[in-house]
Amino acid sequence: KHLTYNTFLGGQPSGFILLGFSDYPQLQKVLFVLISILYLLTILGNTTIILVSRLEPKLHMPMYFFLSHLSFLDLCFTSSVIPQLLVNLWEPMKTITYGGCAVQLYVSHALGSTECVLLAVMSYDRYVAVCHPLRYTVLMHPCLCMALASVAWLSGIATTLVQSTLTLQLPFCGHHQVDHFICEVPVLIKLACVDTTFNEAELFVASILFLIVPVSFILVSYGFIAHAVLRIKSATGRQKAFGTCSSHLTVVVIFYGTIIFMYLQPAKSTSRDQGKFVSLFYTVVTPMLNPIIYTLRNKEVKGALKKVLAKALGKCLCQ
Repeated sequence: KHLTYNTFLGGQPSGFILLGFSDYPQLQKVLFVLISILYLLTILGNTTIILVSRLEPKLHMPMYFFLSHLSFLDLCFTSSVIPQLLVNLWEPMKTITYGGCAVQLYVSHALGSTECVLLAVMSYDRYVAVCHPLRYTVLMHPCLCMALASVAWLSGIATTLVQSTLTLQLPFCGHHQVDHFICEVPVLIKLACVDTTFNEAELFVASILFLIVPVSFILVSYGFIAHAVLRIKSATGRQKAFGTCSSHLTVVVIFYGTIIFMYLQPAKSTSRDQGKFVSLFYTVVTPMLNPIIYTLRNKEVKGALKKVLAKALGKCLCQ
């Protein structure tokens, strides 16, 4: 069954149809329930990380400062994508206005790019913690942490202002059926009715800057970390050093693995269903996994969470 949405404004569609998973009508209801649950877990998990990092004095450290930013990013990113996705999974008409699509494109792209840089910043924090433990508090002082976080946010904003604007300036010539569940740069480039070589080249360059460069920086950082850990004679010391980095490294592998698969290839080479499911993973699953990974693999977070919950429970019982 083909969906139609025939209103246009100034040569551009006044809205788009996000086809999403329309080819799988029975799967849509299952996805609606599953994604709703994952979204609630994402909100609960990331909000918990932010609150615990703020309320527990022992977590007032650079690592948890950046972790709070990561959790806030994931909350904003999922909230820019999932509500519209749930509406489209439930409703028969899967429309989104042109303005709504533009807002989703600008916001989600800015937040995704910011996370790419923030994860690299977090790897530098782990490098200093493991390789220069005695100078950690001096090197990672609050002003530097704030400056590094600001660089991550501003770089995300800058790239979306350039990339999203260039994408939305493409003529779509009446094409309004987006074979995806989100307004994303690669899928909108596919929709254009002109030569998109420049846009694809620009997307590739941006992908190098926000994917390959951060990943390379992370690999170098963890190379130094591995060298430092191997020099530790105590097995307990090595285990502790590995524990401080394993959570971040797990998040890096999951996040960058799916993003690189989606972006570092020509815009017209990804198969229809493959691109959707890869995007579904990094927009829905990864933000939910981040707080779980950091909580389960980090004794400090688990201890602080138990302490905060005990205090909250104690106050409730007293009342």
